Amino acid sequence: MSGPLHDFYSQQPRWEASGVDDALEYASIEVPMDYSDPGGRRLEIAISRMRAKEPARRRGVLLALNGGPGGEGGMGRRMPLRYKGTELELVYDLVGLDPRGLDGSTRLYAEITQAKGGFDSRPPDDMFPVIAEDMRVREEGCARADDGLRPFINTRNTARDIDVLRGVVGAEKISFIGHADGSHVGALYGAMFGPNLDRCVLDCSRNPYWNWRDQWKAQSVAYRENVDLWAEWVAERHARFELGTTQQQVIEAVEEVADLLAEAPVNGVGRTPYDGAVGTGATYRGLWDKLADLVHELRNPTSEANRADAAKAIGLLASVVFQWRTGHPTLRSGVTDAVTLEDEWPTDLEFYFQEMREFREKYPYGYGVVRVQPWVGIYRTFQPQEPPLTPDDVYRKDYPPGIVVHSSANSVLRYEGGVAMARKLGFRLITVADEGHHEIYAMNRNSKVDELVTRYLVKGILPKKDVTCPGMPRPDIAPGQTGPSQAGTLAEQIQRFIDEQRLLHLKW
Repeated sequence: MSGPLHDFYSQQPRWEASGVDDALEYASIEVPMDYSDPGGRRLEIAISRMRAKEPARRRGVLLALNGGPGGEGGMGRRMPLRYKGTELELVYDLVGLDPRGLDGSTRLYAEITQAKGGFDSRPPDDMFPVIAEDMRVREEGCARADDGLRPFINTRNTARDIDVLRGVVGAEKISFIGHADGSHVGALYGAMFGPNLDRCVLDCSRNPYWNWRDQWKAQSVAYRENVDLWAEWVAERHARFELGTTQQQVIEAVEEVADLLAEAPVNGVGRTPYDGAVGTGATYRGLWDKLADLVHELRNPTSEANRADAAKAIGLLASVVFQWRTGHPTLRSGVTDAVTLEDEWPTDLEFYFQEMREFREKYPYGYGVVRVQPWVGIYRTFQPQEPPLTPDDVYRKDYPPGIVVHSSANSVLRYEGGVAMARKLGFRLITVADEGHHEIYAMNRNSKVDELVTRYLVKGILPKKDVTCPGMPRPDIAPGQTGPSQAGTLAEQIQRFIDEQRLLHLKW
């Protein structure tokens, strides 16, 4: 690399033991805050490396990027550890980074502001203006703590930082795995730096035709689709769960419990976390029987202890769907707020309020209404340095086709997004059928997916055509079967599932 960015690409990082794993090294590099002004302010990017264990077989550098938005929901520099025990660690130098604004890199902060509207999965109309005002105050809190960084925390700059990292580690080309929102970064990197990209896997991909608001709205619909599928399954097993013999009757039983919890929370657990729990339980097939037992217990309590256990189970499930992250008494990460504001957001509040009314009724599960309520983008206090990303910004040129992996019942990034990305880039699509898990590859969830993706990354062998793999089986409960399906309390069963499946939190 010659020209004004030469010094950034030719840095010699000082690698040190990470203290996390003996094989993982940490370092830091500098990048321009504003790539149009490389002589200006610099940011620090925290990077990591895990050298190939079999140097004689080494085939290059592979970078992995976690989800987000903006990398906020994943592991950052610890991403190489996700592939320990796979063939990737034998033949690749595995590298990772904390994207700009996060963790070990130069951080983007926002002030923690107090929300007066609270958190309600079915807020009444008179709370809508309060929620909107909370977003205005939240945006002001972002502006007060941003230290001038917000206009430069975006997907394009993350892609540019990745290419600097490629140069720093001495790779002519890099291979790439993008999980969740990292898929969009990877697709954009390929469009911006195609000759520098080798093999590419996008795991549970964003839809390249949707902006952030479209993505969030689609989550609400996907949660409801999973609830409807679950209700149909439960109705076929009325002898076991006693919640109704039709899908509609099961949904009515769910709503009956929602009404009960709205009137009288159990051990402090009310309707809002319950709505989140229903969304989670329906998404993951291995939880279907447990969710049905939970609804039954709250609808027809057998004892106060069992009722309390059901309330505890709600809390466990709800925490998987939605979790605020702070870690500081007055400041929080401002990356999500910044990255999502690279899109243009509607500014007419009544537009949001009307959709909130609709989603409150149709999509209460998994906190569907939250995904259409006003967002800080309405009140954006900064001017982006570049135009919003469009579908035309994502394309494949000057690099070979890769793989998109997507689960058919994904509630976080709806399946049609994976199909759209695969078609747009000419990638092979691996569909995991009847599967709700988000992020599949190398997460100990599907041996067939792992085999296909690893063979491609290591040997360059793409599937000859699109492939469908089986997902997690539904509970082994036949229609007409009675009796409990597992030993232990509901909360214990659900905690085991969360631990075994390593469910990732969706950090908002």
